[in-house]
Amino acid sequence: MSGVAVRHGEPCSVLSVKFFAGQPKNLAAVGPTSPAAPQTQPATPMQLAALSSVKHRVQVNAPLPFNVRCSNKTLILARGQRIESQQQLESLFERGALVDIAELQSSREEVLKATRSQLPQLWSKSMDAVAQAIRQSPEDAGFKAALDDASAPVLSLIERDPDLAIFQVLRQGAGADTDYGAQRSLQTAITSLLVAQRLGWEPPEAERAFKVALTMNLSMLELQGQMARQATAPSPDQRHALQTHPMRSVRMLEAAGVTDALWTQAVLQHHENEDGSGYPSGSTDVTALASLVRRSDVYTSKLASRSTRDAMGADQAGRQMFMQDPGHPMTAALVKEFGVYPPGCHVRLASGELAIVVARGPTVTTPVVACLSNARGVPLQSPVRRDTSQSGSAVACVVGEAAVGRRLPLDRLMAALVA
Repeated sequence: MSGVAVRHGEPCSVLSVKFFAGQPKNLAAVGPTSPAAPQTQPATPMQLAALSSVKHRVQVNAPLPFNVRCSNKTLILARGQRIESQQQLESLFERGALVDIAELQSSREEVLKATRSQLPQLWSKSMDAVAQAIRQSPEDAGFKAALDDASAPVLSLIERDPDLAIFQVLRQGAGADTDYGAQRSLQTAITSLLVAQRLGWEPPEAERAFKVALTMNLSMLELQGQMARQATAPSPDQRHALQTHPMRSVRMLEAAGVTDALWTQAVLQHHENEDGSGYPSGSTDVTALASLVRRSDVYTSKLASRSTRDAMGADQAGRQMFMQDPGHPMTAALVKEFGVYPPGCHVRLASGELAIVVARGPTVTTPVVACLSNARGVPLQSPVRRDTSQSGSAVACVVGEAAVGRRLPLDRLMAALVA
């Protein structure tokens, strides 16, 4: 929609042409007049609702979660396209743009109805939406509603398949600095939710842990990426930003309309330790919510690569957590949830084959794996499942990404997980 200008009084046909200008590929894919698309009569009449009634689900410069239509049902914007400015969005509201109610089904319904083969695409779409939401300025109108809306499908996907959720925690590859910070927040949020569930927390408390982890670093998303890339020690300004980011993140949440005191208190305390060695205040009176999120953050940071070190193997990260925090039930629950060979980690089999763990197995030492290369190191055309309970295919060790040789596209890895 680059360069689109919407004027008052323009008919739907003009609006449609203007909005699709410069996007012929998208129009060809979804346009109702495409000759390749079969003309089928819907079983029931389309029921429409005003776009303005679901404005909390629309974000400027973010993929649309549904199609947008004129009053005569003409398609203006297709699902996945973007509205580039607030002015364009307001023009759509004023012109009475509509959405199909059938497309407004809850994210939970969409996830539960999806086939297993559709889950990778849903994960990719949902993770992108959450990252977009937390990169949005909390001062923007609708930040909290957008965050809630984007988080809902991720929570449903975790419920549907925890193994695929753990895979998201171990995945690497964020590019821009803010992308790195957003990805780290998402990984910690998923981990916090899974550990809270293993500890038997009630669903509202577990979801609050997810939200705390997701927003604890709102004020330093870009700084996280910068520090992951730099090989030198933090500068004085960076140290100050690190020390003060819990308070600044709380202020941003409050400005966004978050009134949940347990949420904001946990964000404030997510770097505090029970022994008083944490920051920003050195408090020993730390809430359970903050303690859980801190441990999840420590664990996931070990799994993330930086310019000065490779990502730590999941088995080593688990051992370190036990050594650094012996006997604590939260740490025990975390390590039990992820296990020795969590989905997403690369392993060498007794056969010499290189594989990726695609699911937790019947025992902690017999995960479900898919081979990526044979014993000679030759990449396989497509991943092949192996039974690690058989001695010839038993897991010999965890290997780092450097040993993989090449990084398979995320969609191929995700396809191996659901095969």
